[in-house]
Amino acid sequence: MEQLLNVTVIVALIISTIRAAVPITLGALSGIVSERSGIVNIAIEGMMLAGAYMAFFVNVVLSQPNVPAWLQVQPIRLGLAMLGAVGVGAALAMLHGTLSIRFKVDQIISGTVINIFSAGITSYFYLGGQNTLGRLPNVISNPFTENQGLLYYVGAIIFDKGLITYITFALVFIIGFGLFRTTWGLRTRAIGENPRAADTLGVNVHRLQYTNIAISGLLAGLAGAVLILEGVSFERGMSSGRGFIALAVMIFGMWRPSRALVGALIFGFASALQSQLQFIDIAIPHQFVAMLPYVLTLVVLAGFVGRARPPAHVGEAYEVE
Repeated sequence: MEQLLNVTVIVALIISTIRAAVPITLGALSGIVSERSGIVNIAIEGMMLAGAYMAFFVNVVLSQPNVPAWLQVQPIRLGLAMLGAVGVGAALAMLHGTLSIRFKVDQIISGTVINIFSAGITSYFYLGGQNTLGRLPNVISNPFTENQGLLYYVGAIIFDKGLITYITFALVFIIGFGLFRTTWGLRTRAIGENPRAADTLGVNVHRLQYTNIAISGLLAGLAGAVLILEGVSFERGMSSGRGFIALAVMIFGMWRPSRALVGALIFGFASALQSQLQFIDIAIPHQFVAMLPYVLTLVVLAGFVGRARPPAHVGEAYEVE
């Protein structure tokens, strides 16, 4: 236990918590934007996995020696990898939207099919042992030195992060503001609660649902890009259920971005803690320690699902008269 109270370990735990929370936060935002407009999106897991693969694939292709040097410049190469990730996420989201909105396919079934499809196709085209020219660099390095004591540790927590980490925290406030302070947000919440009333007032329900599901896919694809561009390499099934944890966080946050961020940080802490505990000599089998984030997911679902009130019309196809 004394090892966990070491300042260095505590700071490392906080940094790991933030790192683990980023993809979950993006996934939760993806679910919020979609479900607030009445479309259930359990395909976040598949979109995240496909986004991770596409980011890795683009990064690998552009890291080959026969590729023009200007395409291998770090901002261009990694920027294109990020665009590939959000692009494939949006494409899968539009497929889900078309099946759910136009063809009135059950939204749970549509999302499940996309999850299975993504797991299968990324495994089939898996590129093992491929090298890239590197990951996203830290935007701002820690300006403090170890000689400056507390400032150094605070700097390590605030700085030394990839671009997507800062984008994620900004998106929490941008989407929160958009949902509750703009016309887009008002209309989105209206069609999620009562699309017939919104339609009567002149809101194009289906067009707005397509818009929101596309944004949802972009966010899920970006979550997948985090796993690659701020990590190491692609592995089969590397999303590891994060998309489903993101849905639990969405419910925990009552479909509100700021509350979802708190939930993501809690799950991030559980994930970071289990990583730290595996390096500490404790009398608990490491298999049980690795279960910690998923057990916490079950606890949250058991405690909040009954009390959380989703948008009234979520999951139901709307027929325009």
